[in-house]
Amino acid sequence: MCYSLDLRKKVMSFIENGNSITKAAKVFNVGRATVYRWLDRANLERVRVERRKRKIDIAKLNQDVEQHPDKTLRERAKEFGVVPSSICYQLKRLKITRKKTVAVSRKRS
Repeated sequence: MCYSLDLRKKVMSFIENGNSITKAAKVFNVGRATVYRWLDRANLERVRVERRKRKIDIAKLNQDVEQHPDKTLRERAKEFGVVPSSICYQLKRLKITRKKTVAVSRKRS
């Protein structure tokens, strides 16, 4: 949750006027750890978090699924250099479900 810049400034001025951090946290209904974090920062502006680059190229994964629909998660994971669970998460994100038909082999009598 992102607190407004106005609230952050109010909390800082409350503390600068001689009040304790614990009292400021109670009055403004924010966590003490949050107030301490704000005190450590030079700028009270909101920090934008950049997304990290993913190892799996989504377009390449989608193409691989179209070309080789029978590959297992382990085979795909080895090809992309990741663990099978990451392939599973990306396939869910692409709304690609696993193959639901089961080939049953019958024994000859």
